[in-house]
Amino acid sequence: MIHRLFSEALHVANSVALDLSATNLNLNPSIYRNPKAFHAYIEAEIGSMIGYGGYLEHRVIYETYENFATASADYRNIHLGMDFWTRAGTPVFAPLAGKVHSFQVNEGAGNYGPTIILYHPAENIYSLYGHVSRADLEQLEIGSTFDLGQQLCHLGHPAENGGWPPHLHFQLIKNMQGLKGDYPGVCSQRDLSFYANNCPDPSIPIDLLNLQNNWTQ
Repeated sequence: MIHRLFSEALHVANSVALDLSATNLNLNPSIYRNPKAFHAYIEAEIGSMIGYGGYLEHRVIYETYENFATASADYRNIHLGMDFWTRAGTPVFAPLAGKVHSFQVNEGAGNYGPTIILYHPAENIYSLYGHVSRADLEQLEIGSTFDLGQQLCHLGHPAENGGWPPHLHFQLIKNMQGLKGDYPGVCSQRDLSFYANNCPDPSIPIDLLNLQNNWTQ
């Protein structure tokens, strides 16, 4: 059984698919290279709804940040999770029962900021929650358990979430490769085969074609 990530089930009246891909000509460099303009763009696109999407989306927006450049002079620009764009302070709930694997603040512009990673024994998979509130990490302990549907965290403000408009980066991971508190949320084209296998599509268990039925308890 899967629980919804937010307090309300997502449906056509409260959510909208958000296209941040390289093929979106409306999202031009004058917008994504200017934080204020990018924030305004996101707000205009979602209004009072929750914007969602982004799995394996090719995004040029990462070229704004040095930490996405690689040693081969290309960029990590393929998004490996799903983003849910909404207001800072919005509570997030555990979609599966699990325990805290690790957590930390990943500092730097364009980074995750405060990040939580859960391990779900029944499914033998990890879930990552990036861009959350720093305050939510203060009471966490490694190994602490979260029940299905228990409140986990809140969305962080731009000042603490890597400078992004408020959103949740939600990612599934099969093998953490020994990492703790962090895992790549974006990969380069040449590494796509590995990461697409290790980070399965979150929209399959969520079933974006029928959100309301799948994000209810």
